[in-house]
Amino acid sequence: MSIELNHTIVTAKDKKASAQFLADMLGLEVSPQFGPFFPVAIPNGVTLDYMDSDGGPITPQHYAFLVSEDEFDAIFGRIKDAGLTYWADPYHKIVNEINTNDGGRGAYFDDPNGHSLEILTRPYGSGK
Repeated sequence: MSIELNHTIVTAKDKKASAQFLADMLGLEVSPQFGPFFPVAIPNGVTLDYMDSDGGPITPQHYAFLVSEDEFDAIFGRIKDAGLTYWADPYHKIVNEINTNDGGRGAYFDDPNGHSLEILTRPYGSGK
């Protein structure tokens, strides 16, 4: 059997609202609650399972999504329509610009918990 990532847990202040935010931005659906989790299934079979924090600070994580050019356009449109700040770089220094790394396009934006979300159309190192 090959090894595949199946799911990861994403800590949130409000698990349902946070799962809905990701689903809305990516054009996906929130699955029904499963135990303490609200899962968002990504088309490659991985789920991000949102769970409420224990009330303490949330350590921001980074989640990158490889998308097609058409999906990038749709997601980026939703980011802009929502009035979200976005960045061309992971350090959040190049504001309201996208990058063209590896001959593709990429952008970073934050979710309501401070997690850094990235959309990119070409994997790192695949450049022309």
